[in-house]
Amino acid sequence: MKYVKAESVLPQSLLSEIQKYVQGETLYIPKEKEKHQKWGSLSGSRRVIDQRNKAIKAAFSNGTTIPELAEEYYLSIETIKKIVYQKR
Repeated sequence: MKYVKAESVLPQSLLSEIQKYVQGETLYIPKEKEKHQKWGSLSGSRRVIDQRNKAIKAAFSNGTTIPELAEEYYLSIETIKKIVYQKR
């Protein structure tokens, strides 16, 4: 998250109004809901993890054990269980 000086992006009238409520503090202004993107969607990380999980489920269906999958993918046994037993 980068910080931007309010006085460089907000009109003076709005800045004065905000100063009635907050002065000298860091203020987080969230994105609009329509512009919010899920984690990993920009970098492609979500897609990579989804593909990995699909491969783990397929290997489990073909008889690979949970401990073998944990070792192969460097994940905990509990994490592998969550992946192979999730409903969707």
